[in-house]
Amino acid sequence: MVEASVPGAPSRSRDPYLSVVVPIYEEEENLPILQAEIAAVFDRMPFACEVIYVDDGSRDRSRQILKRFYLEDARVRVVLFRRNFGQTPALQAGFDHARGRLVVTMDGDLQNDPADIPRLIAHLETGYDIVAGWRKNRQDAWLSRRVPSMIANRMMAHLSGVPLHDSGCTLKIFRAGVVKNLRLYAELHRFIPAMAKTTGARVAELVVNHRERRFGRSKYGIMRTVRVIFDLMTVKMLIQFASRPLHWFALMSMPFLLAAGLFFVSGLIDVERWRIVGEFKVTFPTIGVLFLILAVQLFLLGLLGELVVKSSGVHRRVILDTIVSEVR
Repeated sequence: MVEASVPGAPSRSRDPYLSVVVPIYEEEENLPILQAEIAAVFDRMPFACEVIYVDDGSRDRSRQILKRFYLEDARVRVVLFRRNFGQTPALQAGFDHARGRLVVTMDGDLQNDPADIPRLIAHLETGYDIVAGWRKNRQDAWLSRRVPSMIANRMMAHLSGVPLHDSGCTLKIFRAGVVKNLRLYAELHRFIPAMAKTTGARVAELVVNHRERRFGRSKYGIMRTVRVIFDLMTVKMLIQFASRPLHWFALMSMPFLLAAGLFFVSGLIDVERWRIVGEFKVTFPTIGVLFLILAVQLFLLGLLGELVVKSSGVHRRVILDTIVSEVR
C-alpha cells in the first residue's frame, strides 16, 4: 500500500468520517475525471473524508495516476495488488483499510455518479445501516448486461429475502460496523446486503444516477450470470444454514433418499404384471443402495459440519461482533 512514508506526500487525516472505496482495473482515462468529481463532493462535506483506490493489478497507467493523486491530495489513499484478484477482494481490502464511520463503495468507470454520495448519506441517517443504489434508468447494453442482470436480481431477491431491485450496483453506503464484520471471497460483494441482514442490519434502497461508459470497456460479460447463480447458492447456505449445517446437508440428502426408496420399491414389483421392470429386479435395488449411501454420506457431512461450527464458535462471534458494532 502507498502510505505517508512516500517522500513529498501530504499528511493524512487520522479521523475521517467518510471513506469511499473504489476498485480500479485499467481505468487510466476515467481516473482524472473521477478524482475531480470525488474531490468536488468532498469539498462540500462538513466533515473529513478519504477515498481509497484499490488497484486490482492494472497493466495500463492507472497505478502511476493513482500515485500522483496520492501525492497531490491528502484525502487519497492507494492500495496496490500485485496481480488481478477481482472486485470482491479489492472491496475487502478497501474495507480493511477504511477508517471512516461511513463507507461508500463505487465503480471506477464513471458510470456511478459521486454526486449521489450526499443523498446516500442523508438516506442512511434516517435510520438504516445499508443503503443500496438502484440504477433505475440503466445505461448499459440490453441483451448482454440488462437482461442477465434482471434475471439475477429477481433470483437474488427471492432467495435472499432482501427485496432489492439492483443487487449488482456497486454504489452503496454502509455503516463501518457492518462491513468490518464481513469476510468476502469469490464474488460475494453483490450479496453484502443479504449477508449483513442476517446480523440485523437495516437495508434500504435509493434510486441513483447511472451514466454511459465514456472510456474503456466493460470487464464483465454475459457469462457472469452463471457465476452469480453458483454464488447465490453459496449465499443461500450462508444465510439460512451457516449455524446449522446439518439442516442444509439433510435437505440435500432428501432427493437421494427418495430415489433410493423408489428403486427399492421397484425391485419388489410383481414380475408377472410388470415384465419390463422384472428384467431389472436385481439392478434396481442395487441402484437404490447407491442412492442410500449418497444420502447417508451427505447426512454425515452435516454432522461433521455441526461439530466444526460448535467447536469454532462462529455463530457466537457473529452475535458478539454485531453487539459491539451497535455500541460503537
